[in-house]
Amino acid sequence: MGYGGHWHSTDQIPLRAVEQGRVGRFGAIDPTDGGRTQRYSLSGDWWQRAGAGRARATLYAVADELDLVSNFTYAIDPVHGDQFEQLERRRVLGGALEYERGLSLGEHEGTVRTGLQARADLIRPVALYDTTAGVRYATVRQDEVRETSTAVYASGSLRWSDGFRTDLGARVDTFRFRVDSSLAANSGTANDSIASPKLTLAFGPWSRTEYFLNFGRGFHSNDARGTTITVDPKDGVTPVARVSPLVRAVGAEAGLRTAAIPPLQLAVSLWTLALDSELVFSGDGGTTEPSRPSRRSGVELGIYSAPVDGLVIDADLACTRARYTGTDPAGDRIPNALESVASVGVALNRDAGWFGGARLRYFGPAPLTEDGRTRSRSTLVVNIEAGYHFSARLSLVATLFNLLNRSDNDITYYYASRLPGEAVPVGDYHFHPLEPRTLRLAATLRLP
Repeated sequence: MGYGGHWHSTDQIPLRAVEQGRVGRFGAIDPTDGGRTQRYSLSGDWWQRAGAGRARATLYAVADELDLVSNFTYAIDPVHGDQFEQLERRRVLGGALEYERGLSLGEHEGTVRTGLQARADLIRPVALYDTTAGVRYATVRQDEVRETSTAVYASGSLRWSDGFRTDLGARVDTFRFRVDSSLAANSGTANDSIASPKLTLAFGPWSRTEYFLNFGRGFHSNDARGTTITVDPKDGVTPVARVSPLVRAVGAEAGLRTAAIPPLQLAVSLWTLALDSELVFSGDGGTTEPSRPSRRSGVELGIYSAPVDGLVIDADLACTRARYTGTDPAGDRIPNALESVASVGVALNRDAGWFGGARLRYFGPAPLTEDGRTRSRSTLVVNIEAGYHFSARLSLVATLFNLLNRSDNDITYYYASRLPGEAVPVGDYHFHPLEPRTLRLAATLRLP
């Protein structure tokens, strides 16, 4: 696979700039923002019968480059401006090996899987530069990062009776980081390992309904540079606390799946997730930073129906409560954590003649600051498409995005920025606008 692209980007813009008439909704404060990227990958799979089971292996290699120029706060530095450049050149080599076979325990049947995964990332460089109009004038930091990860895992599924099944699994992940920084104080190595057990209990189906309970632990990793940092690279002296390489997550879920009311298929689940540390967007740097522990809980509802051949109707609804745990004067809301999301779609799939569909997506308001006093607006977008199969080989489709032409936002942040001419930074909403009503035509030709 191969991909390449370059662009000029509006980035997010402050609401006051639009209200004052400085720019339109699709304008840019700094028109020199932009970037370029390229990505090439090669992968392969191999599998065969092996004894009483089946073995499978995967290998992949990736070459990835990104050069991104952004400006989120504009002119807090009145001399040079606040634009910066992020540069990354990454090479990745990885693979996996898995073995699966049947499992018998007395009269009970199931399957067992064991596996090994490994990945190595060489990032040279990963750098941050201060720029003006896309031209570098200072190096904030320039690092070389080597990151390796390995994992071993095993899982087993066993049906104990017609109405009870268990899935039990565990994996152990080990990460190793080495950072060679342009600032010697921020160079170093870090290692971490974490175990993640998982358990599923499934009951039924009874009356075409299955009930399930899921428990498990997982994790997310932090930026390798944060695991060895000791001083702020901006000034080279201010002490900075290191972050944990791996952050634990613990989750649980209970729900059911039913087809008891034909032609509907219904799924409902209640879930909870606890994180030892959140990753939160930082407006002044355009990056995510580790934050406090959190807990999320919610309910999800999914409906699927195919009332006639070729016609599919689906709907999904999720409601979530997200809070930091512990006490902090700043508040307990997690910025940009959505509280409600919904999607409804209808599709007519046919092998000949007309086909098409429509989809509505809704994103509810979200807190933008920890005290919850600033919130984003909801976003509603409707897309439709219609197409025609002229033959088994040739088809034409037209897609209309944002049918209602709503002036909503894809995403909104709240932080302080300073526009040219302003005396001091101003706290404001910063947003990416939803694309206007847009028509796309596409033709597909299938070769024999």
